[in-house]
Amino acid sequence: MNTLAFGDGHGPGPWILLFPLIWAAVVVGTVALVRRTGLWRGPSGHGPRYAAGRGGPAAGPAAPSPVELLGRRFAAGEIDEDEYWRRLSVLDERFGPVEGRR
Repeated sequence: MNTLAFGDGHGPGPWILLFPLIWAAVVVGTVALVRRTGLWRGPSGHGPRYAAGRGGPAAGPAAPSPVELLGRRFAAGEIDEDEYWRRLSVLDERFGPVEGRR
């Protein structure tokens, strides 16, 4: 058994090369399995490179503008008309008037 493990007594034999090959096969097999089953994909069904903007559109929808958020809050009844106009005037001062609104 020692002859197999240490070759002719001067160190490990050529079988030592087998372990890196086994680990490489395990890593490649795991990556292939994960990619094939789709576990690496996000909810959009595309991979992380696609969602990052390198292969297509962003993963989520664009964020609504502050004026749209204010309009939604007013429509939902969260704020009254006076508060809506007051906040809209602040947004106009900060970002400028929105096209087509005035």
